[in-house]
Amino acid sequence: MSIGHELAYKLATERLARIGDIEQQCRKSSAQYQVIDSRKVVTIQYLNHSYLITLPEIEISFADSGDKVPIRDKVLILHYLTSAKGTPATNRLITFKELPEGVNYSPAFYKRTIKPLLDCFGQETHLLVAAAEKLGGHKADYGDVAVTISAFCRVPITIVLWRGDDEFAPDGSIMFDANISDYLSTEDITVLCETITWRLIKGV
Repeated sequence: MSIGHELAYKLATERLARIGDIEQQCRKSSAQYQVIDSRKVVTIQYLNHSYLITLPEIEISFADSGDKVPIRDKVLILHYLTSAKGTPATNRLITFKELPEGVNYSPAFYKRTIKPLLDCFGQETHLLVAAAEKLGGHKADYGDVAVTISAFCRVPITIVLWRGDDEFAPDGSIMFDANISDYLSTEDITVLCETITWRLIKGV
């Protein structure tokens, strides 16, 4: 666990603790809120798993197993929950470069996400669909092959790949609903897409 992750998690828990109306914030993020034995419990969906956030101590656990939740996932879950504005989907897709500061971070984003996807799936794009299904994803109608994965209830991530041929190398793109910045920062989106990338690769 890095110091950076520890600090990010500490700041995220403090931000959650400051939210006065947690029920309203849950509605904005499509999380479920309930009180169990005088403890407030938030249930949130993330990459095809249910997670429990218990308050006020702010503990994050899997809803259906005793496995330890990686701290990067904890930070993303808290950032999504606390940042969610409840903005409806626009059904308009944008690329990473269209995000705030996206142009500046685009080369690093490509290296951390799209390039590993191309290295793994570029010549066998059909494998992407099966790997995405393990994350609750489904096939989408873009490029030579595309999948949409609901990272969070209000954050669909669409991955598009084009097969290479004799003239062109394989290419790819990751797209988001135009409202995504109302749920996650550009940095969080990068971490999220990197997480999805490696879970897809491991799922082959």
